[in-house]
Amino acid sequence: MLQNLREMLAYIGDDPAREGLQETPKRIVKSWKKLFGGYQQKPQDVLKTFVEGSCEEMVVLKDIEFYSTCEHHLQPFFGTISIGYLPNGRVLGISKLARLVEVFARRLQIQEKLVAQIADSLMETLHPHGVMVVCKAKHMCISSRGIEKHNAVMVTSAIRGAFNKLEVRSEFLEMIK
Repeated sequence: MLQNLREMLAYIGDDPAREGLQETPKRIVKSWKKLFGGYQQKPQDVLKTFVEGSCEEMVVLKDIEFYSTCEHHLQPFFGTISIGYLPNGRVLGISKLARLVEVFARRLQIQEKLVAQIADSLMETLHPHGVMVVCKAKHMCISSRGIEKHNAVMVTSAIRGAFNKLEVRSEFLEMIK
């Protein structure tokens, strides 16, 4: 692994033996443990549900910060994710929603798949009446290469169950403004 990383440094035109790069392959491997730590986690392991405190009203956690890596260019993308669900007899500890975001964001990813994986995991584990996930993110692959548009923000959503009804979806969107 370390030798492959040294070869990559040489491939881009630098000298992997120079002082500033000698430890870089080890630092890359260490950083990958955090950046791609989502592969070591399962959604069901972070989604503890509770009957006590359950309600019938919408539960929303908005503006959850995340960092991920584009699977197409190995470039970072980052932003916020907002999640809403309509309980069906069970609720989650609020930190569990943020932990679920981390499980999927800390993998090679595309934004469209990220929101779908979060929504599907909540539907499978919590069995709510519905879920909606909205992600707003900046992608380094569009700002640092290619078209170089620095202020572009991509917005994606995943809609499940009751959130397909316009009034439910509208209430959620109003809450996350």
